[in-house]
Amino acid sequence: MIADLFSRRVRGFRVVEVAGLAVLLVLVLVVYLAKTFAGSERSEIAWVEHQISAEKVRVRLLKAEVAHLEQPERIERLSRQYLGMEPVTAKREVNLETITTLTEDPAETQESETP
Repeated sequence: MIADLFSRRVRGFRVVEVAGLAVLLVLVLVVYLAKTFAGSERSEIAWVEHQISAEKVRVRLLKAEVAHLEQPERIERLSRQYLGMEPVTAKREVNLETITTLTEDPAETQESETP
């Protein structure tokens, strides 16, 4: 029966040859589709890598901008220019003994001082 399958002919071709040709065509089609799919995946990977490198550049630029904006000299200059703020002088510093006087209400201290 198996020997009959190898020797049987359909329109001049053996059945084994026709089956082999069909398997070969299916394999060629599968390899072509796999290669096409891999090419599209490769281009997508390249696009994502390009995006990653562009984002890394943007992150470096933003870090440099933050470093510039957070410079103490710049903040001090802007606070003087726009807010009229100055560094704290030694006269305005508070020690532990005088903290309690800062929490008291000035109106209460004036009333208690007046007889």
